[in-house]
Amino acid sequence: MSFGDQLPRIVVPPPGPRSRELSADLRELEAPGVNTLPGLLAEPLQPSILWEEALGANVRDVDGNIYIDLTAGFGVAAVGHRHPRVVAAVREQAGQLLHGLGDVHAHPKRVELARRLAALAPVDDAQVFFAISGSEAVEIALKTALGATGRPGRPGIIAFAPSYHGMTLGALAVTSRPEFRDPFAAHLHAHVRRLPFGAGLDRVHEALADGEVGAVIVEPIVGREGVLIPPSGWLAGLAEACRRRGALLIADEIFTGFGRTGRLFTVDYEGVRPDILCCGKALGGGLPIAAVIARRDLFRCWETRGEARHTATFLANPLACAAALAAVAVIQEDDLPARAARLGENLGRRLATWPRRFPAVEEVRGRGLLWGIQFRTAEAAKSWMLAAWSRGVLLLAGGPEGRVAQIVPPLTIREELLEGAVGILEGIFSSLHQKDG
Repeated sequence: MSFGDQLPRIVVPPPGPRSRELSADLRELEAPGVNTLPGLLAEPLQPSILWEEALGANVRDVDGNIYIDLTAGFGVAAVGHRHPRVVAAVREQAGQLLHGLGDVHAHPKRVELARRLAALAPVDDAQVFFAISGSEAVEIALKTALGATGRPGRPGIIAFAPSYHGMTLGALAVTSRPEFRDPFAAHLHAHVRRLPFGAGLDRVHEALADGEVGAVIVEPIVGREGVLIPPSGWLAGLAEACRRRGALLIADEIFTGFGRTGRLFTVDYEGVRPDILCCGKALGGGLPIAAVIARRDLFRCWETRGEARHTATFLANPLACAAALAAVAVIQEDDLPARAARLGENLGRRLATWPRRFPAVEEVRGRGLLWGIQFRTAEAAKSWMLAAWSRGVLLLAGGPEGRVAQIVPPLTIREELLEGAVGILEGIFSSLHQKDG
């Protein structure tokens, strides 16, 4: 098999000498706390693995090691790394227009992408507001909700715990983890009410009863913070509660959208049509772009005779729009949501045996190709993650308690390659058990 579909090949224990050298340079040049590997390991000076090349489901580091990527680059590489149609679209666009004029002069790919997203999203009478990152998309969604409710008596926002919506100030207010929020608590939106994810709908109705809440923001499946699946019917019940109380429902599908969980959007499982939907990550096929898709009447709050009230220099960048159009076409034409559902069903059956086979594993949760492996201790999760890296399988362990490792491969991963990666992961449990013994 060629690079892109290969099993791991480790030529030097990672991180190798070149990775170590460049990691040391980066520590001197970059602000502390940006590269998060030390945080994952709770050791301040650990070197990172540095990527040099990626294709399909493979990553090659600067020392020549080849890995199977079960992170999909934080879920971005849903169509695989460097998909040929995405690369071709970017090359063609780069020969025509690299940069437009943001909110002043648009370009044809921006129009085409907006039309495609408005047609695909499960949002009534949809319009699109482009963003550059997922965090910015959440900012736009929250600002839209606050502007569209139109009354100063409805500043309230319901968010859930755990949740992750981003690190900018607005998104941070609805992100649950205190270690992210606490340093900036005095500057965050003061009217956020937090309920447990999957809380009884009676508690949701109670929180909405006083009429002060204008919006509810939810991840249809909690992603980064533990891969949590809500009870059956909960999302539909949440949507109905919002409609009954006049609150807007914001679905954060930045991680789960575009086929990751087996449907194009995860809200499709329960037929939910949110008022506002945020998407990103997989949308760009590897380039930075995100979008907020909302009802036309809600976006009217942005109408102005003057300059745009929220914009960015790189808004709907031509290269990112071209990449997104190509990525969405691949997702649809190759029916990657159905493929994720099929592979996820097989993977889920295998992973479901882990808690009884491997004492370190407490629980397994997931849907499609988004799976969380909850360990009994954070130490066990980190040891397993590092052992996986050393054997050529890239995955991440984290969450609020550091106990959940995630399996998030490209939706295009060859089935045999996924099975091989899982086999490697299962072998690690035996070696760790022998080591502990």
